[in-house]
Amino acid sequence: MSTVASPSPKRVLRGYQQWVPDVRLGLQNLLLHRLRSLLTMLGMIFGVAAVVSMLSIGAGARQKVMALIEQMGVRNLIVEAKETTEWQAHQKIRKISPGLTFQDYRVIRDEVGDIVASTPRKRMTPSKTIPKSQEDVPAVYGVNPSYTNIAGLHLLEGRFFDQDEESRGAPVCVLGAAARSSLFGASNPIDQYIKVNEQWFRVIGVVSPQLSSQTEVAGVPTQDLNNIVYVPLNAAILRLEDSYSDVRDEIDGIYLRLRENADMPAVAQVVRAILDSSHHSAGDFSVIVPAELLAEQKRTERLFNVVMVAIASISLLVGGIGIMNIMLASILERTREIGLRRAVGARQSDIVRQFVIEAMMISFVGGSLGIVFGFVMSRLIAWLAGWSTIVTASSILLAFVVSISVGLVFGIYPAAKAARLDPVEAIRYE
Repeated sequence: MSTVASPSPKRVLRGYQQWVPDVRLGLQNLLLHRLRSLLTMLGMIFGVAAVVSMLSIGAGARQKVMALIEQMGVRNLIVEAKETTEWQAHQKIRKISPGLTFQDYRVIRDEVGDIVASTPRKRMTPSKTIPKSQEDVPAVYGVNPSYTNIAGLHLLEGRFFDQDEESRGAPVCVLGAAARSSLFGASNPIDQYIKVNEQWFRVIGVVSPQLSSQTEVAGVPTQDLNNIVYVPLNAAILRLEDSYSDVRDEIDGIYLRLRENADMPAVAQVVRAILDSSHHSAGDFSVIVPAELLAEQKRTERLFNVVMVAIASISLLVGGIGIMNIMLASILERTREIGLRRAVGARQSDIVRQFVIEAMMISFVGGSLGIVFGFVMSRLIAWLAGWSTIVTASSILLAFVVSISVGLVFGIYPAAKAARLDPVEAIRYE
């Protein structure tokens, strides 16, 4: 059985000793022409900075969207009514569809066997509150107690209302984090009362902060999930007046939590079929499957990374062309030096190694400075634009490897050209 012999320590040391003088010589040449070296590095600096900063912007945006989708619950299905406040549009839809109703909710709950928890939702925006809200008036969500498990709510203080309070339509409520701050400031709201329109509700709990989006995500309407007052569904329907009640669906949302091994796409198809049948294909609802959205977002993330790197790599390509141009000019300046080295015994491989090392040193230093510049740029963008940016280790590694590769690729041709110079002609060169 044959074995592969490992390189001897003497051979490794000899190879190391060959590289050290070339590295030292390359560094001396770069320092001898500091301004030219810096100008050559600019392409690499800006290219690497562009890759790092663009990937950080993309990573920050994607992380927020994916966190919002995960917050919806990968085992949940969400039905959202597509409501309108325009009377004519409402009447046109009502000739075809009754809108989202409790009957729809009951049929779905009875026909779909994979449901482990569910709740309808009645959402409304009150015209006034007491205490007066310091920010936007909080929205009111009328839901069942099971909403806490479906939406993954965590309580900071107090408790959520129970099934008995839901059945009686008890005047109790739970505040979102922003609603609590807006209505009560720093004071303790538990067992205090708030007036929503003309009805008083006793505060029994406060929900911990949740992620919110300023734009619509995957068909889910824009809503500050922290600026919400949760009340029992029966209390919302029986006690609160809605100024748009004539043009609103009976309920405007349905949340379904499915068992762990349920086939999410198949269940979603069943729910769509049930609603299409009762709504006569009016298209006045949407079924949102967070698990599918999460998978699609991950596919989009991979494509986005490829596109961003391709765009930012144009700067690296320009930087590589700059390296090649400077190295070719350097060969003309140092033709006599190359001839002398060849005359005293330097091989073609020694000349190639010398110039490749210089090209890679330019790209190495430029890439290192570009990473620092890209990190600063991403933080500056986050500060000025208010965006979420994340500089990942993978983006730094990718930008650095690409920059070194560009230096290697664009340094080989000038190095090979230098090695092919005739020693006699090179010594005579003026």
